[in-house]
Amino acid sequence: MKTEPKLDANGKRAFGMRDCIAYAAGDLGCNMSFALKGTMTIFWTQFMKMDLWYALLLMVVQVWDAINDPLIGTIIDSDNRKYKRNKFLTYIWIGSLGLIVGGACCFLPFPDAPEWAKAIIFIAGYVVWDAFYTVANVPYGSLLGLISDDVKDRASLSAWRSIGSIFGNMLPMVLLPFIIYDSDNNLIGERVFIAALIMGVLGFICFQIMIRNTEIRIDQDIILNEEKPKFNIFKAFLNFMKNRPAVGATLAAMGMFIGMQGATTAVTVIFQSYFKNVQISGIVQLFAMIPIVCFTPLARKMVAKYGKKELATFGSICSIVAGLALFIITPDNTVLDLVLYIISQLVFSLGLGIYSTVSWAMMGDAIDYNEWKTGNREEGTVYSLHSFFRKLAQGIGPALILVVMVALGYDGENEGNQLWEVAVRMRYLVAGTFLFSAVLQFVGLGLIYNLDKKKLAEMNAELNKSAEADSDVAV
Repeated sequence: MKTEPKLDANGKRAFGMRDCIAYAAGDLGCNMSFALKGTMTIFWTQFMKMDLWYALLLMVVQVWDAINDPLIGTIIDSDNRKYKRNKFLTYIWIGSLGLIVGGACCFLPFPDAPEWAKAIIFIAGYVVWDAFYTVANVPYGSLLGLISDDVKDRASLSAWRSIGSIFGNMLPMVLLPFIIYDSDNNLIGERVFIAALIMGVLGFICFQIMIRNTEIRIDQDIILNEEKPKFNIFKAFLNFMKNRPAVGATLAAMGMFIGMQGATTAVTVIFQSYFKNVQISGIVQLFAMIPIVCFTPLARKMVAKYGKKELATFGSICSIVAGLALFIITPDNTVLDLVLYIISQLVFSLGLGIYSTVSWAMMGDAIDYNEWKTGNREEGTVYSLHSFFRKLAQGIGPALILVVMVALGYDGENEGNQLWEVAVRMRYLVAGTFLFSAVLQFVGLGLIYNLDKKKLAEMNAELNKSAEADSDVAV
């Protein structure tokens, strides 16, 4: 006999583990496509033989990012059509379908093509991937505020999204180095292309699991042909810049991705030419995720006790300590140095894990803050601008770090056999990048983000009071 689902006061399926797992599956799907982006620089510098040219091209495609994210966000916000389930879920389905081939377009293996052809391949592939990724990712992030308006439920969703992200990174992180590198620590480009196709299919499956199991509890009624002011993207952007929680959370996210994505290539070079074993890089990074995995189940209770801002700020301080510790290196004893590196990564990961488990809930609160201060939620625009600046850090960060790497002697022609002094410089560069990342997180979370536990409670109480008043007027 089929068990009837438990319903809440509004007749919706009661919030529970099904929602958490479904939301985690969504970020797992995103990361199945996104995880290979960390390999992109190695692919284009060592396999496709482009160094500074690649850095320049990476800068160029950020112009598309500047147009792409806010544009799609405003399209979603201004879309008043009726959908069978929900417009966000519809856009996610379309984006997930395109990502099956979108990711592979970034890794078309033609190393002998002319330079101009390589430039076209990269730009075209990136534009296709980025468009579909944004179509899936922007509405996915916006969904958190519509699944539940309960603070603890949102903390759970944010924590489970982090779990989805972790597992979405774990699989390629551990397995790919054994698949895409040869015994001489050199990249095999054709295998990266095949891996990208397979991960696109896996990502599509994950998105379907999420779509089929997501319950929308916060209804945003759409009235067709309603006379209302035309949606103004410039006004929405100004609202975003006045939204301190959104700006603070975005700056922290940019810092996080500068550390995670900006240092990726230098980290790979370290394991290729400093520790001389690139295949263990994934295992080392997996080991560093232990603190994130341990903290995630505690996130809901910790948020209820201390508050999201307070926890995330403490995490950024842990990351600063780890960034400073990474400057302690022993190049004459690489085994000892590997141990020191792993310990520092563990502490850095603890700080990062504390922030990452509540980061999406903080953005959900920032969207509520926008409604509190302006009267408009503008989920798609607020989240898309947040996503844009995150992706700016993900693109500009690696490009700038690559320029610094080349200035310090990195040469893609040498592939996995960089000069020893260059490898040592990469070790210091990683330490500096991680420290800068942690400081940026602290500034965003500790000094700009202003929704501490007390103010968050005040905001939620006023929003609930306003919603009740609107409901009475409607009746």
